[in-house]
Amino acid sequence: MNWVNSVLNLVVPPASLVMLAFSWPARCFIKTCEWLYNNLYTENMENKVVIITGASSGIGEQIAYEYAKRGANLVLVARREHRLRGISENARRMGSGHVIFIAADVVKEDECRRFVSEAVNIFGRVDHLVNTASLGHTFYFEEVADTSVFPHLLDINFWGNVYPTYVALPYLHKSSGRIVINASVENWLPLPRMSLYAAAKAALVNFYETLRFELNDEVGITIATHGWIGSEMTSGKFMLEEGAEMQWKEEREVHVTGGPVEDFARLIVSGACRGDTYVKYPSWYDIFLIYRVFAPNVLNWTFRLLLSTHGARRTSLIGTGRPVFEATSTGRPVSETTGWPLLEGTSTWQPVAGSYTFSQFSPPHPYKPVQ
Repeated sequence: MNWVNSVLNLVVPPASLVMLAFSWPARCFIKTCEWLYNNLYTENMENKVVIITGASSGIGEQIAYEYAKRGANLVLVARREHRLRGISENARRMGSGHVIFIAADVVKEDECRRFVSEAVNIFGRVDHLVNTASLGHTFYFEEVADTSVFPHLLDINFWGNVYPTYVALPYLHKSSGRIVINASVENWLPLPRMSLYAAAKAALVNFYETLRFELNDEVGITIATHGWIGSEMTSGKFMLEEGAEMQWKEEREVHVTGGPVEDFARLIVSGACRGDTYVKYPSWYDIFLIYRVFAPNVLNWTFRLLLSTHGARRTSLIGTGRPVFEATSTGRPVSETTGWPLLEGTSTWQPVAGSYTFSQFSPPHPYKPVQ
């Protein structure tokens, strides 16, 4: 049997590439026909019910606006009720007939049952469930001293999608509805300083790929994957929340208008309404998957070469459990990596529903408190 596998190891990869090359024109023709058909018979979302988790910022907020433009009734879910209030008003002005917002934690099953039940009690149905809650990081795994960050990352990125799906599935069956997932290209593309995030996204994508077969298309599943959106992993800023607790957030979480995030949200909603299996932004990242399967060493060498041009190894200490601040002579904390003075506050880290990231210190100007 070993000699059979040895022969197949030599024959199957090049044969598959040749078959792929010859079948590529036919595949493009079929995909074009599917795209034309789906655009002609796209789903009408007027008065349909959409639950969006992680809707208080970023991609979740922009997806809410896209569904609002299509006349859908929205159920916005996140932990920060004050953020949801303003977003719900914006969604109403954009065309949504009815909008309700519910403060809930998606990593708790009982709270997921609460917001799904409330949506069904008010609207009588659920047509789309959109899971966008996500939490990223940019630290090296070996530098983590406090492992309490590990379950937070996995809870939000994995269970924060699974629990709402589990609770909403019976109602999605009744409406022949759809589940939309906000994944990332890191689920298969190896990148440094994102080990736990990439692992959680890989588990998430594999879960929904398996669930797709189990559901047998009775409930649709759209998996949206994105590459680097704007300065998503590098533009974090310290902000003050209630209780003067330091929390690391993306710049785009505070104010998002235009650009890649809005474009990605528009593609997600359009793809979900067309019944697309996948939405990719940008799609050219797929070429790396071929390299990973057939020439992994080439991909590894390329990334090592690109990363080596950035000089000395840098990382974020946020979430690692290592000291981040030191006091100046005036008693004000400063960054250990840049020397910039930072706002006073505790170093307690707490996850907030939505999409945000831990990143490195590169402050272009003094920090300001959130109003």
